[in-house]
Amino acid sequence: MSEYYIYQDQKRCIGCRACELHCKTENDVRVGPSFGKIINVGPTVRGDVPRINFIFMPCFHCENPWCVSACPTGAMQKRSKDGIVFVDPSLCIGCKACITACPWGAPQWDKDTGKAIKCDYCKDRVDQGLEPACVTGCTTDALKWISPAKSSQVRRERFAKAITEEIPFP
Repeated sequence: MSEYYIYQDQKRCIGCRACELHCKTENDVRVGPSFGKIINVGPTVRGDVPRINFIFMPCFHCENPWCVSACPTGAMQKRSKDGIVFVDPSLCIGCKACITACPWGAPQWDKDTGKAIKCDYCKDRVDQGLEPACVTGCTTDALKWISPAKSSQVRRERFAKAITEEIPFP
């Protein structure tokens, strides 16, 4: 896994898709493919109230990315300095092996170029000390640019808070 992680606070996400828009604008992604995508889940009924969850699905930049292993030309690469997985378009031959290999559907097909494209965490922005466009464009501050370790801490603290709120004090 890369040293970075995009954490989504699902309670804050309203499904506005500003993250998708900012990503597409920053990376000049045309209609169709989407690097980071909001997936609607639901509605489900909780306490007689219908609810929809909005799940942000970017590339996870896996520790051992299947897309990199499947690429026959070396176009799909993982940066050694931070683990960001990206496509070198000059090496991509459009075979779609990466699209087939990825269990998360992260690599996308760009029909205009005939090549694979994918989220690279806006690596050019990251190299400048900036956050990915999806994170900076999030209107509700639901997306956070943090380390995987920090993500675990945030989730534990959130769980601890939730169970103490549900259990009445004796």
